[in-house]
Amino acid sequence: MLFRSALFNIAFFAWTAVASIGLVTTFFLPRHVLIAGVRLWTRGTAKMLESLIGIVTEIRGREHLPKGGAIIASKHQSAWETIMYSGILPDPALVMKKELTRIPLYGWCAVMAGHIVVDRDAGTSAMKHLMRSAKAAVEEGRDVVIFPEGTRTEPGTRRPYQPGIAALYTYLDAPLVPVALNSGLYWGRRSFAKRPGRIIVEILPPIPKGLPRKNFLKELQERIESATESLIAESSVEKFGDNREV
Repeated sequence: MLFRSALFNIAFFAWTAVASIGLVTTFFLPRHVLIAGVRLWTRGTAKMLESLIGIVTEIRGREHLPKGGAIIASKHQSAWETIMYSGILPDPALVMKKELTRIPLYGWCAVMAGHIVVDRDAGTSAMKHLMRSAKAAVEEGRDVVIFPEGTRTEPGTRRPYQPGIAALYTYLDAPLVPVALNSGLYWGRRSFAKRPGRIIVEILPPIPKGLPRKNFLKELQERIESATESLIAESSVEKFGDNREV
C-alpha cells in the first residue's frame, strides 16, 4: 500500500495545485462558479481515492438533513472529511483554524468559498467571530460544519467537546445534526499510508432545541461517539469476518 499511497499523494497534490490555480481565476465571477469548482475538486479527489487506494464512500441518513441552514456537528478523524464535506453538502461553511489559510492558493480558496476561519488564540473575539459568521451562513441557507473536539482524533479515542458547539446550539435558530464517521481507519490522522475500505458517514437525527448546556453536550457526545464506535465495529467485522461463537 505504500506505493499506492505515494502515487495518490503525488496525484492529489498535483490535482489540488491545478484546481487551486483554476479556482483563483473564479474569484471575480459569481460565487456559484467557485463553489462548482470546489465540488469538482472534491469529486476528483474521491475518484482518485477509489481508483488508486480502493477507498469508497457511503453516506447514511441523508433524510436527517433539514432544508435550509443547519449546524453539522461532526466527528473528526482525518483530513478526509475536511475535503469531502464540500461534496456531501451543497455549500457548507466549515469552521477551520486560521493556520490552514496560510497554505498558498488553498487558503485563499477556502476564504473565498466562505469557510469560517477561527484564530484559536484570540479567545473571546474568536468566539464572537464564530457566532457572527455562523449566523450569516445559516441565514443564507448554508450548513455550518464544526468539529466539536476541535482537532482530529484517532479511531477509538475521545476528547472533550469544545464550548463553541454549545454556543452555536444556544445562539443560532437552526437544527443541530450530529454526524459519526470512520474515516480514520483508512486515512489516518498522521499516517502516510492509506488503506482500502469503505468510509461511512452516518448523519444522525437532529438534537431537539432547548436542552440545558450540560445536557446538550452529554447528549451530543453520546450520540456521536456511540455511532462512531458502531461504525468502527462494523468495519472490523467486514475486514476480519464475524468469528464470534453462536
